[in-house]
Amino acid sequence: MEKDLKELYHIRRSAGFLSDFDSFASLLDYQARLEKLDKTGAFAPSPSLVDLRARAKQDERKRHSFPDHVDADFLQRAIQKAQDALKGPKPPKPFIPTLDQLRLNRLAKDEEIEERLRPKRKPLPKTLPPDDEAEVDALFRKRGLIAKCAKEQVSDEDISRLRPAQWLNDEIINFYGQMILSRAEESKENPGARNEWRRPLNAHYFSTFFWSKLRGQGYEKARLGKWTKKIDIFSKDIILIPVNHNNAHWSAAAINFRKKRIEAYDSMSMNASSVFKTLRQYLNSEHMDKKKKPFDFTGWVDYVFLETPQQENGFDCGVFTCQFLEALSRGEEDFRFTQANMPYLRRKMVWEIAHTKFRDEP
Repeated sequence: MEKDLKELYHIRRSAGFLSDFDSFASLLDYQARLEKLDKTGAFAPSPSLVDLRARAKQDERKRHSFPDHVDADFLQRAIQKAQDALKGPKPPKPFIPTLDQLRLNRLAKDEEIEERLRPKRKPLPKTLPPDDEAEVDALFRKRGLIAKCAKEQVSDEDISRLRPAQWLNDEIINFYGQMILSRAEESKENPGARNEWRRPLNAHYFSTFFWSKLRGQGYEKARLGKWTKKIDIFSKDIILIPVNHNNAHWSAAAINFRKKRIEAYDSMSMNASSVFKTLRQYLNSEHMDKKKKPFDFTGWVDYVFLETPQQENGFDCGVFTCQFLEALSRGEEDFRFTQANMPYLRRKMVWEIAHTKFRDEP
């Protein structure tokens, strides 16, 4: 099996996989684990990440060994799938008549004008400025309380989750979500105070425990109507929801009132049908509770962004989820980060949490 694993790694590398062998092994193990959970219907809610923390520590000790959850059948299916993808027919070279060339030239000029009027944002940097990098190193050494934001706080144990190859816990994700919520509320009081591209939507963030209660107990039994006693979610632009899949994986979901969409963003591209179904049920129950009539789903769609960035290891799902939620809170329609940006984004999140504010990227 070790030989097959290396063969699969080389096939994936030839197809564009960029991370190292250890990261690939962790990704394969993660995929196999999620496949087994999905087949057995084991994706169920949990009120905390105690199991996740324990599993992360086990993975840390075994990171350089053969993946625990990868058996011969799974490996052969993965090799066959990768080989089939490489052998697939290449698209023919397009025939471009003279008229099409003229049209494309005109489009290129239009794009050039658009770029001058509204220049595209630059790629993310690879590191923070030197002084901020030194501050992040100092924060990793600090003990005790790191930061507070409303009712959320982060300790040294929590902030260590942002070191390389660590899984994020509820505290980090909820602190980041509270920062998103605070920014949205601040924006309502000070419109236009921030750069245009970072202008937040009228967003609401539900903590990581919302999904666990909704899936585990249901709307009535979990008394989720009290969560929005002082909030009219139907007046919001977007509702942001971190999703904890059985303490094995993080993904992001959103109820987008502006676009009439139930949205799912998953760095492992897991099947989102249960997410859509659960959130539609919640939306209807909440509308019945607050408006005393069923929610009108006319024109609403279930939405998965086909170019959602994908992770290449078994531990960055929480960072992807935080970045999905932050971008969605500003109305972003796509994402400017990839797996290659994760080391930078982890350190940026440390700085942002410590300062309880987001950095303004160019």
